[in-house]
Amino acid sequence: MRAAIIIAGGLLGLAACGQPAEKAAPKASATAPAAVAASDAATAPTGPLSAVDLRRVCRAGLAAIHGQEPDAIQITGLEGSVVNAQWPAPVDGGLMKAQCRTDGPLLTWKPVDLPDPADNRWMNQSGDPANTFAVKGDVVTVTQTFPDGTNQQSDLTVPASKEAA
Repeated sequence: MRAAIIIAGGLLGLAACGQPAEKAAPKASATAPAAVAASDAATAPTGPLSAVDLRRVCRAGLAAIHGQEPDAIQITGLEGSVVNAQWPAPVDGGLMKAQCRTDGPLLTWKPVDLPDPADNRWMNQSGDPANTFAVKGDVVTVTQTFPDGTNQQSDLTVPASKEAA
């Protein structure tokens, strides 16, 4: 019993050692406008996207988020304002599946068909990266803003002509 108390006390001490108090991660909506405003290479949407542009943005967004080329992302359907997509899994050759939607300059996605149903959720919670997009011609700029405030920007070419079918 004494050993268990000493071990538990030691673990608590180590857990607190050198750790600054955690700040609440910014919500996706709180970080998105700054990410879009920082990009002068493209313009954020001013209204709902056409079906063609929605597919383009989701193809680019999922490619940027998952480290894929846009051509690897196959759009498998459109259900209202939600795009269904899939791409080859990089490890086992299976298929990764996701859904994607936009709300103004925000791009939100969720994995589909994961073994744990709790993991099949929209990635828009405070600990998730905020993803924004802007379009200029054939180029879709995707900016990921991570909970620690860092950004990663990708400029991906996704011609509208590929999505017209």
